[in-house]
Amino acid sequence: VQLQAFGGGLVQPGGFLRLSCAVSGLPRSTTMGWFRQAPGKEREFVAALRWVSVTKYSDSVKGRFTFYRDNAKNTVFLQMNSLRPEDTAVYYCTADSRIIVGSYSHSSQWDYWGQGTLVTVSS
Repeated sequence: VQLQAFGGGLVQPGGFLRLSCAVSGLPRSTTMGWFRQAPGKEREFVAALRWVSVTKYSDSVKGRFTFYRDNAKNTVFLQMNSLRPEDTAVYYCTADSRIIVGSYSHSSQWDYWGQGTLVTVSS
């Protein structure tokens, strides 16, 4: 199993970025997730994607971020719009084939993790 996250970078407040996570070794039905960790803070749930388009977002990103998948490429994407300085963090892609909705926000419940990609929102 391999999760490769990329697409991070430096962006100004109000800008946008799209993160990608290439998945190998897992079926396309696997539930996917994104977490983030800012310096000095705990890892925080961002979003989850179940099946083709069933999504769940944290309140802090709802309405600004969109999580979707391209099954043909076995890749998931996190479109991040209206970025704020508080979105600055290392973003991690994660996956689990058996996780339930009630456990999405608990990082310990996810089996597989990518290496993380840094997003910096600053003027």
